[in-house]
Amino acid sequence: MVPHLVTAVNGPLLDLEKKILEATPAIERWFRLEWQEHTPPFYCSVDLRNAGFKLAPVDTNLFPGGFNNLSPEMLPLAVQSAMAAIEKYCPDAKNLLLIPEGHTRNTFYLQNVARLMQIFRQTGLNVRLGSLSPEVTAPTPIELPDGTTLTLEPLERSANGRRLGLKNFDPCTILLNNDLSSGLPSILENLNEQNLLPPLHAGWAVRRKTNHFAAYDEVVKKFAKLIDVDPWMLNPFFMKCDDVNFNEATGEDRLAANVDTLLAKMRKKYKEYGIKEKPFVVIKADAGTYGMGIMSVHDASEVKGLNRKQRNKMSVVKDGLEVSDVIIQEGVPTFEHINESVAEPVVYMIDRYVVGGFYRVHADRGNHENLNAPGAHFVPLAFAHQHALPDYQAKPGTAAPNRFYIYGVVARLALLAASLEMEKTDPNPEVY
Repeated sequence: MVPHLVTAVNGPLLDLEKKILEATPAIERWFRLEWQEHTPPFYCSVDLRNAGFKLAPVDTNLFPGGFNNLSPEMLPLAVQSAMAAIEKYCPDAKNLLLIPEGHTRNTFYLQNVARLMQIFRQTGLNVRLGSLSPEVTAPTPIELPDGTTLTLEPLERSANGRRLGLKNFDPCTILLNNDLSSGLPSILENLNEQNLLPPLHAGWAVRRKTNHFAAYDEVVKKFAKLIDVDPWMLNPFFMKCDDVNFNEATGEDRLAANVDTLLAKMRKKYKEYGIKEKPFVVIKADAGTYGMGIMSVHDASEVKGLNRKQRNKMSVVKDGLEVSDVIIQEGVPTFEHINESVAEPVVYMIDRYVVGGFYRVHADRGNHENLNAPGAHFVPLAFAHQHALPDYQAKPGTAAPNRFYIYGVVARLALLAASLEMEKTDPNPEVY
């Protein structure tokens, strides 16, 4: 099922599609050269928004938790990509330790863990689950709705303290599917003999969205020059605002001034391209995920005098972490729908390869709102063959494979930005 675009506003995007398709050989070569200079994150998912007049990433997750939403047809591609990824770090890998999130009651998330185990077993690895939760003191089975069972086991440091594993299980590689929102656990530190993927500084205890989008700015400027388009077509404006306390209403004036500045920049662009939409910005915590601590704003006055409920919503994110730094990001409306419900594409990658994706769909949200919220459901996209082979004969805007190919290109720009971001924020950069 291919969601439709509202054609009235997709003129600029048709031009962008045409330019990307015409430049495909140059684009793929450019990516190939970039990956010789930079190491892609182990895996990654990117939330895109397609407004018809621009297509941009709005969030990049380095601990993707929705592999269960990919269609089964995509699994062979995921397995091949996982093999390529593992070979980089440990060519003779035999054992993989997977460390998931702590929310063991979320069956959707646990199905994602089961799918990850399935993918890595197919690459020839023994996969076991280690838990960061202090409550897991012995092997703990968890039943899934499909009748299968996951077993969580307590983590153990080796006698010399240099390795991490489970009882009678010594992995060469440790894969985190836990975004470390609540801090860096000491049990994961100073593992000099094993590969910890992604690295600790990819977790939200250290990572900041503004660092990511600053890196994305760099990447997109180079890419836009390559295909001769306005970088704004692929890039949301953003600003950072520090020391905001929503509960005590401090920093609101600065926040409102920044919102005003960003909206003015957007109005200028909207005027340049004859866009009749009303611009809006999204304010969200600079660290954290799960769609928490987010609000859409059409006017600076809306951030002053928030009510108690709004303050509570903005002041805390996952694991009860308080918000003090926010990113103000250009809002990108989504003009994609499935059965009258607003939808946005999410693209999944392992290593440097697009392995699939899905539409996040929300019946109760508008096209200016965050869709990563309770009530969302997911419709898989068969990227597997469509991503690789666009239809060059089709008219712009008429072929689904072309749109999916373009989604894959923009998602890989965000992947490349994440790679740069990780290099720049690495607390122990390698000395060559």
